[in-house]
Amino acid sequence: MNAYDFDHCIYAGDCTIDFYRFCLRRKPALLRFLPRQIWGFVLFAFGFLSKTAFKERFFCFLQGVDDRAEALESFWSMHKTKIYGWYRERRSENDLMISASPEFLLQPICDILGVKNLIASRVDPATGHFTGENCYGAEKPRRLAKELGIQSVESFYSDSLSDLPMAQIANKSFIVRKGALTPWGEFHPSGLEKAKRYFFSFEFFRFLVIGGVNTLNGVVFSYLFSRIMHAQVAFWCGYLLSLGISYLLNSAITFHERLSFLKMLRFFVSYIPNFLIQNIVVFLVHGVLGGTELMAYILAAVVGIPVTFLLLKLFAFRKKKG
Repeated sequence: MNAYDFDHCIYAGDCTIDFYRFCLRRKPALLRFLPRQIWGFVLFAFGFLSKTAFKERFFCFLQGVDDRAEALESFWSMHKTKIYGWYRERRSENDLMISASPEFLLQPICDILGVKNLIASRVDPATGHFTGENCYGAEKPRRLAKELGIQSVESFYSDSLSDLPMAQIANKSFIVRKGALTPWGEFHPSGLEKAKRYFFSFEFFRFLVIGGVNTLNGVVFSYLFSRIMHAQVAFWCGYLLSLGISYLLNSAITFHERLSFLKMLRFFVSYIPNFLIQNIVVFLVHGVLGGTELMAYILAAVVGIPVTFLLLKLFAFRKKKG
């Protein structure tokens, strides 16, 4: 049996997002669910909702779709052409589609393709409620073993490295990018892809928000301390106090790590390069190149932010392997 992920693998895009847009075009009144969806996204971004709970909130729009069967038929009539040609050439009725997308959404296209085996997230098409876990990562081989009694597959195809648990139970596995197949062990993400994985992430978003809070804290604390001590001393006291609060917030919210003295020391050390970089940038931009002070401060912050984030992620809050 050959197993395939669906979105961005054999399908050019994300079918869930495509179906949502399709439903909105047919019935703009579904926008009434948008506040709940946005609030769910915010909670998920800050780590207060699991991915399953977040997706359940996203699928609340299904409660406003009355003609679901007809909508699904019309949707796949329009979007079946987005199935990549490379898969159509390899297709077999014994294939397995295994995806985090909803089962009710994928079943019609599996019927069209003549694929008999489907494992996907179980979502009630009437309410958007999940009746099980999101079919993602390690959940895929668990579902495969539970539902089909299969412990391994001949070949596995996916666009995402998060599908490593499936790749590990396949005799052969491939990363698929826009129809191009690369053996899993030979695939090496580009520098741009690695950067996107770090900086287009919820961790980085949370880090930026906490950085804003930290900056405000530093200003407020420095000002308060300046009422009772020398301005320079007050600045350092305010900076250190705000940095301590930043450690607590980044531990709890950004990286979801337990507090420890060693990690706190690493956290403070991680900010030393930020301090040096910002001073060098200010010196070069303002002192050497003659730029304005405001321009120098902005560029220093822009350069320092990603460097500090990487140091925190890879040094202060690095996760042990294994």
